[in-house]
Amino acid sequence: MMRKAVLTATVGAAALALGVAACSSSSSPSSSSSGSSNNGGAKPKIGIILPETATSARWEGADRPALSAECAKKNLDCDIQNAQGSDQQEKSIADQMIKTEHVQILILTQTDPTTGLAVTKEAHDAGVKVIDYDRLVPGSAPDYYVSFDNVQVGKDQGNALVAAVKAANIAKPDVAILDGAPTDNNATLFNQGYMSVLNPLISGGTWKKSAEQAIPNWDNTTAGTTFTSMYNADHGINTVMVANDGMANAVIADLKNLGINGKVVVSGQDATAGGLQHILDGDQSFSIYKPSSQEAVPAVDLAAELAAGKTPTENFQTVTDPSNQSPIKSLLATPVTITKQNVDQPIKDNYTPYKDVCTAAYVAKCTAAGITAQ
Repeated sequence: MMRKAVLTATVGAAALALGVAACSSSSSPSSSSSGSSNNGGAKPKIGIILPETATSARWEGADRPALSAECAKKNLDCDIQNAQGSDQQEKSIADQMIKTEHVQILILTQTDPTTGLAVTKEAHDAGVKVIDYDRLVPGSAPDYYVSFDNVQVGKDQGNALVAAVKAANIAKPDVAILDGAPTDNNATLFNQGYMSVLNPLISGGTWKKSAEQAIPNWDNTTAGTTFTSMYNADHGINTVMVANDGMANAVIADLKNLGINGKVVVSGQDATAGGLQHILDGDQSFSIYKPSSQEAVPAVDLAAELAAGKTPTENFQTVTDPSNQSPIKSLLATPVTITKQNVDQPIKDNYTPYKDVCTAAYVAKCTAAGITAQ
């Protein structure tokens, strides 16, 4: 993060109910892309900043290669760097890209809103257009926003959770809710989506809401200790709405220690290797799959158009900035719910590596689920 899809050249985008052989890249903040710091007119120069590696493998494992491949396809000189979760590093990378490399377009995934605001202002002051990637920086007035329909992500989580509870024959759902980082606008949108499904059940008395807590920085360890406290206060918890797979992994570890894993419905998001393994084990009911190519391709294609001085031809939707109600031209892709029935899809798509999911301990379960090496 409503479901109505529009297509770019290769990617579906949906409306959001809230008022993109040889692109060089680097994971080190100090290193730049190939050759000189100025593109000298040879190729359009694009800066791409990814946020971290600690809480999600997607940024380096899926987004970087998808971005790099599309940069190569569009004959762009792309510098892809990762801030490693550091606000200071993100600002330093931006300074380098804007002041030294003189990028024409900046594709930004912010580490936090304050840093995102500072980076966007610096870029705009230098005449550099900014595409917010995956995460909107509220109040920053980006030129464009490319992401998934994150309210729909949350709705899909809520609907899948309800279906999983029904399948588990849980007569009186008692749900604990672990939201994402309060500083991440996506976490707000996910919550808006799944609570739109759960709140009517809670207010109607068919579900009980045991506890809810936002987890700073999406920190998995904090999610685990928070859930432990929730469960200690209410041993009746039998359903856990967890915003992503990393935090779900921490919850499942706690459930294993209690000897009740598989008996408690647990949600997730991101279709990580660990999340898919938990689905194969029956410890996690579902994940939400957001193919990185569906963000990377339109973001890079849009950057290529802008760098060439062209007027973008995409069919944009409008997202309303929650901080100032300003409209933002946006491209939003549609998520996919992953259960045991389609657990092989992220692997077939080369999003989640077979080798990471079907390790020695999971070969038999992968085979039983119809998962084969690609």
